Amino acid sequence: MDGICEGRVVIVTGAGRGIGREHALEFARQGADVVVNDLGAEVDGTGASMGPAQDVAAEIRAMGRRALVNGDDVSDEQGAKGLVTAAIEEFGHLDVLVNNAGILRDRMLVNMTFEEWDAVIRVHLRGTFGPSHFAAEYWRELSKRGDDVDARIINTSSPSGIYGNIGQANYGAAKAGIASFTIIAAMELARYGVTVNAISPAAATRMTIPLRARRGGPEPVADEFDPSAPDNISPLVVWLGSVESRAVSGRVFNVRGGRISVAEGWRAGPVASRESRWDPAELGEVVPALVAAAQANANMAGVPSAPDEG
Repeated sequence: MDGICEGRVVIVTGAGRGIGREHALEFARQGADVVVNDLGAEVDGTGASMGPAQDVAAEIRAMGRRALVNGDDVSDEQGAKGLVTAAIEEFGHLDVLVNNAGILRDRMLVNMTFEEWDAVIRVHLRGTFGPSHFAAEYWRELSKRGDDVDARIINTSSPSGIYGNIGQANYGAAKAGIASFTIIAAMELARYGVTVNAISPAAATRMTIPLRARRGGPEPVADEFDPSAPDNISPLVVWLGSVESRAVSGRVFNVRGGRISVAEGWRAGPVASRESRWDPAELGEVVPALVAAAQANANMAGVPSAPDEG
């Protein structure tokens, strides 16, 4: 029986470990040929090794699918272009781009260096923009010449970005930017047959396991379903990359374990309106009343915070 991505060509960035690795393997199980992009860096972005990407590619080939190892830096203009070009040259076409690469440089705002800010913003935001830009150029040209384009971009946001998390001003700002980028790119690329969606995953990876350990989270139990396992994230991503998802675009999905929900984003809440300019002195009553009537900001689980959560 063919998989839901049979014959599709997929790029997964940051595919050497963690969630990205699981994406690449699941796409292959579902019939796709995969470009495994990874620098093999440490969590903070330092160092490099092609070993993890080569290991994933070997697993994909063992399934009978084709795999291409790629070590381009997706936050670099020429690296992003080279990645997309390599996929098309190797496999003849490109159907899906999964922007998953990322790093962490967690620090409280008052202690964060400019280099820590820039490094995280560059890898996440620029590393999402670059491959998306060159893939979109390719699909636009196909569409202009009359080809039937049915392509996908799937980005990786985070609960830290769409809900907020202390100590992650750089990471959260980048992930919030990716969520907005997703919505705008979906509007712009719809005319070319391209959908753009994002996931906000929660899973145990190199990035998150130390955070969970500090919070005293429960350890997984052998032979029981582990909702924190990174492979739980990939079924949704693979479905979004399939031909079945053509009608879904511009959405951000929360996913953890067996739970999937749609993040509904910023909405205009309670309103105070008048047909003249406000005097600042009048707002002392107006603004607190609006805040009291508004729903509380969501916590990291995506639900409104309890009063004692702030």
